[in-house]
Amino acid sequence: MERCNLTKTMDVIGGKWKSVALFYMLERPRRFNEIKRLMPSITQRMLTLQLRELERDGLITRTVFPEVPPRVEYALTKLGRTLEPILDLLCAWGERHSQQVFDKREERVA
Repeated sequence: MERCNLTKTMDVIGGKWKSVALFYMLERPRRFNEIKRLMPSITQRMLTLQLRELERDGLITRTVFPEVPPRVEYALTKLGRTLEPILDLLCAWGERHSQQVFDKREERVA
């Protein structure tokens, strides 16, 4: 069955964590623990899984530096960089509309 392009895109960057990790790598390469600190709610296991999937899909690279102790950095690939406008738009949408969404959630709880 043919899937729409939005579904294909969401398969690659969707979920709770991938787009956030990619967003933090827009500025510069990041080390694992740095990403973990920026995303305190994610477990170490889940972050590892998400980074592996992003690497598998060619959006990020994982570079191990031959040092003691080893240093590992994650960076966007050329393909990953093509997501920058999308991530910026998602961030801007959240800035403009998140309060409305959270207000609606509060209405449903009350």
